[in-house]
Amino acid sequence: VQLQASGGGLVRAGGSLRLSCAASGSIFAINGMGWYRQVPGRQRELVASWYHPDKTTYADSANGRFTISMDRAKNTVNLEMDFLKPEDTAVYYCHADLAYFRDPDYYTDDFWGRGTQVTVSS
Repeated sequence: VQLQASGGGLVRAGGSLRLSCAASGSIFAINGMGWYRQVPGRQRELVASWYHPDKTTYADSANGRFTISMDRAKNTVNLEMDFLKPEDTAVYYCHADLAYFRDPDYYTDDFWGRGTQVTVSS
Protein backbone atom coordinates (compact mmCIF):
# COMPACT_ATOMS: atom_id res chain seq x y z
CA VAL A 1 0.00 0.00 0.00
CA GLN A 2 1.26 3.46 -0.88
CA LEU A 3 -0.04 6.94 -0.20
CA GLN A 4 0.88 9.51 -2.83
CA ALA A 5 0.35 13.09 -1.73
CA SER A 6 0.29 16.12 -3.96
CA GLY A 7 -0.34 19.81 -3.57
CA GLY A 8 1.14 22.10 -0.99
CA GLY A 9 3.56 24.91 -1.67
CA LEU A 10 3.90 28.58 -0.88
CA VAL A 11 0.94 30.92 -0.63
CA ARG A 12 0.21 34.31 0.87
CA ALA A 13 -1.99 34.71 3.89
CA GLY A 14 -5.62 34.63 2.88
CA GLY A 15 -4.93 32.38 -0.07
CA SER A 16 -5.93 28.81 -0.79
CA LEU A 17 -4.26 25.49 -1.40
CA ARG A 18 -5.50 22.02 -2.19
CA LEU A 19 -3.88 18.84 -0.95
CA SER A 20 -4.68 15.44 -2.42
CA CYS A 21 -3.65 11.97 -1.35
CA ALA A 22 -4.26 8.81 -3.33
CA ALA A 23 -4.02 5.36 -1.80
CA SER A 24 -2.95 2.50 -4.02
CA GLY A 25 -2.08 -1.17 -3.70
CA SER A 26 -3.97 -4.25 -2.61
CA ILE A 27 -6.62 -2.28 -0.78
CA PHE A 28 -9.66 -4.13 0.41
CA ALA A 29 -11.46 -1.30 2.18
CA ILE A 30 -10.69 2.18 3.45
CA ASN A 31 -11.96 2.88 6.94
CA GLY A 32 -10.73 6.45 6.99
CA MET A 33 -8.27 8.94 5.55
CA GLY A 34 -7.11 12.29 6.70
CA TRP A 35 -4.45 14.94 7.06
CA TYR A 36 -2.13 15.72 9.93
CA ARG A 37 0.48 18.43 10.22
CA GLN A 38 3.66 18.96 12.16
CA VAL A 39 5.97 21.86 12.88
CA PRO A 40 9.48 21.43 14.30
CA GLY A 41 9.48 20.82 18.02
CA ARG A 42 5.80 19.98 18.21
CA GLN A 43 3.74 16.81 17.98
CA ARG A 44 1.95 15.85 14.84
CA GLU A 45 -1.65 17.00 15.06
CA LEU A 46 -4.85 16.15 13.28
CA VAL A 47 -6.06 18.71 10.76
CA ALA A 48 -9.05 16.88 9.30
CA SER A 49 -10.25 13.34 8.76
CA TRP A 50 -12.92 11.40 6.92
CA TYR A 51 -14.23 8.07 8.18
CA HIS A 52 -16.64 5.61 6.65
CA PRO A 53 -19.50 6.00 5.93
CA ASP A 54 -19.18 9.77 5.80
CA LYS A 55 -18.01 11.25 9.06
CA THR A 56 -15.69 14.25 8.97
CA THR A 57 -13.72 15.71 11.84
CA TYR A 58 -11.81 18.99 11.93
CA ALA A 59 -9.32 20.54 14.29
CA ASP A 60 -10.69 23.72 15.85
CA SER A 61 -8.05 25.69 13.94
CA ALA A 62 -9.28 24.26 10.64
CA ASN A 63 -13.01 24.37 11.21
CA GLY A 64 -14.72 26.78 8.85
CA ARG A 65 -11.65 27.25 6.66
CA PHE A 66 -10.71 23.75 5.51
CA THR A 67 -12.88 21.16 3.77
CA ILE A 68 -12.04 17.50 3.54
CA SER A 69 -13.63 15.26 0.94
CA MET A 70 -13.25 11.64 -0.05
CA ASP A 71 -13.39 10.32 -3.59
CA ARG A 72 -14.12 6.68 -2.89
CA ALA A 73 -13.88 5.64 -6.51
CA LYS A 74 -10.29 6.90 -6.65
CA ASN A 75 -9.31 6.12 -3.05
CA THR A 76 -8.33 9.75 -2.78
CA VAL A 77 -8.78 12.24 0.01
CA ASN A 78 -8.69 15.95 -0.74
CA LEU A 79 -8.19 18.86 1.61
CA GLU A 80 -9.25 22.28 0.40
CA MET A 81 -7.61 24.93 2.55
CA ASP A 82 -8.98 28.46 2.33
CA PHE A 83 -8.18 31.67 4.19
CA LEU A 84 -4.78 30.32 5.05
CA LYS A 85 -2.84 31.87 7.90
CA PRO A 86 0.89 31.93 8.64
CA GLU A 87 0.24 29.59 11.57
CA ASP A 88 -0.94 26.96 9.08
CA THR A 89 2.67 26.63 7.96
CA ALA A 90 3.75 23.05 8.55
CA VAL A 91 4.57 19.76 6.92
CA TYR A 92 1.28 18.05 6.12
CA TYR A 93 1.01 14.26 6.23
CA CYS A 94 -1.63 12.06 4.68
CA HIS A 95 -2.93 9.20 6.82
CA ALA A 96 -5.00 6.15 5.94
CA ASP A 97 -6.67 3.53 8.10
CA LEU A 98 -7.40 0.69 5.76
CA ALA A 99 -7.71 -3.03 5.18
CA TYR A 100 -5.43 -4.62 2.62
CA PHE A 101 -4.84 -8.03 1.22
CA ARG A 102 -1.58 -9.90 1.64
CA ASP A 103 -1.94 -13.45 0.48
CA PRO A 104 -3.50 -15.42 2.03
CA ASP A 105 -5.13 -13.05 4.49
CA TYR A 106 -6.45 -9.53 5.07
CA TYR A 107 -4.95 -7.03 7.47
CA THR A 108 -5.85 -3.63 8.89
CA ASP A 109 -3.20 -1.02 9.51
CA ASP A 110 -2.34 2.66 9.53
CA PHE A 111 -0.34 4.14 6.69
CA TRP A 112 1.38 7.48 6.28
CA GLY A 113 2.40 9.36 3.21
CA ARG A 114 5.50 11.46 2.82
CA GLY A 115 4.96 14.94 4.10
CA THR A 116 4.29 17.90 1.88
CA GLN A 117 5.33 21.39 2.90
CA VAL A 118 2.75 24.13 3.20
CA THR A 119 4.15 27.61 3.76
CA VAL A 120 1.92 30.63 4.30
CA SER A 121 3.63 34.00 4.16
CA SER A 122 2.30 37.02 5.98
